[in-house]
This record gives sequence, C-alpha cells and structure tokens, in this order.
Amino acid sequence: MPEVRRLILAMSGPQSEREFRLGWSLWRRAHQAIAARCHAAKRTLQRKGAPPREPVSVEHVLASVAAELTDTEWESIRLLLPTKPPTGRPYHEHRMVVSGILWVMRTGSSWREMPEEYGKWETAYRRYRLWLEQGLWKRIREALGEERCHGSAD
Repeated sequence: MPEVRRLILAMSGPQSEREFRLGWSLWRRAHQAIAARCHAAKRTLQRKGAPPREPVSVEHVLASVAAELTDTEWESIRLLLPTKPPTGRPYHEHRMVVSGILWVMRTGSSWREMPEEYGKWETAYRRYRLWLEQGLWKRIREALGEERCHGSAD
C-alpha cells in the first residue's frame, strides 16, 4: 500500500520530479523482489538444516576448465554412449552433458549449481542416473580414468 501511495503522489506531483520518483519506485520494487527471493531461499535452506551456501571459489572455476573433455577423452568414450533412435526428441549433445556431469563430480556442487554452459542440470542429472543404473557410467569412468571423475560414487 505505501508503494501505491508513493506512485499516486508521484503522478500528481510536478513533472520535473515525476520521472525521478517513477524510476526510483521501479528500482525499489526490483530490489525488494530480489531480496525477497534470497530471503525465501535462505529460510528454505535453514528449515532443511542445510549449511549456508559458500560463494563461488577459485576451485569451482578451475573445475569448470578441468571438466571440459579433450578430443582424446571424447574419442575414448564416444562409442560407449548410446545413439539416438530415428524418432522422438533429439538428444542433447552427449559431450556437453558429460562435461556437466564431470563438473558436478569434480566440484562436489549440487546439480542445480551446474553452469548453464553444460545445458540444463535436469538433463545431466537424468542422464547420469540412467547411465549409473545401466552400468554405463562405470565404463565411462574407466575409460576416462578414476582421477578424471573424482568425487563420483556409484
């Protein structure tokens, strides 16, 4: 209600102040929306008993670089991965998804924190779970080497 009152007063005020007050109102509402989302996320984490999230570290950035598959590594696992059947939705590129999975394994981060450059975290998670159930992830780890997939546990 106070924001509505401010907007009405701004519209009834002099033209010289109107643009400033409307701009200030827009900034304040955007700031309040961001603060509310952050506050709700923090409360949710506290209710679940999760520790507070740490800021992105240098290790996370370095892990992103290390998660990228080299051409040699890609060739060693490419033939292990399933091919897309001729009908249905197209697969997301396996190389990008495997890199995302490796990023999560190396950083120990949650799937939701996976950088967008690796595609959707949901896709990577579903594919990881499927490959884990099929025993394919174990073969991928063996082909890449255990140290490359640090942190992955079957």
